[in-house]
Amino acid sequence: MSIEENIQIVKDFFAAIGSGDKQGVLALVAEDIEWIIPGEDWPLAGTHRGHAGLAKVLQKASDEVEMTYPEPPEFVAQGDRVLVVGVANGKIKATNRTFKDDWVFAITVRNGKLTNIREYIDTQALARASGRDASPYP
Repeated sequence: MSIEENIQIVKDFFAAIGSGDKQGVLALVAEDIEWIIPGEDWPLAGTHRGHAGLAKVLQKASDEVEMTYPEPPEFVAQGDRVLVVGVANGKIKATNRTFKDDWVFAITVRNGKLTNIREYIDTQALARASGRDASPYP
């Protein structure tokens, strides 16, 4: 697939998530999708595999966090990799605390399907909003 086609597939994926189109999301990802969210003591952190893992993490995100995106993300691609760079404003539902999150998704697209997502987020901002200690020092 071309770089332009890979970018469009990733854009379609984000649009499907944003509109709550679960079937559209699943249609765009490989059966063995792997979504990695680095971190500890954060409910969404971990490695989420397959359609079931993807559905579970998206549901958990919907249950835990409200997000808005003040500007469209930037898409940068080379070969089968698409980086999505953006900013989100959010609120942790349990604490009602807000945060600003500068984020990057590194996504691999093969044969027209997302096969791997590695999400980089501002874990300190999310930890603070969650009421957790964000300091790495004792």
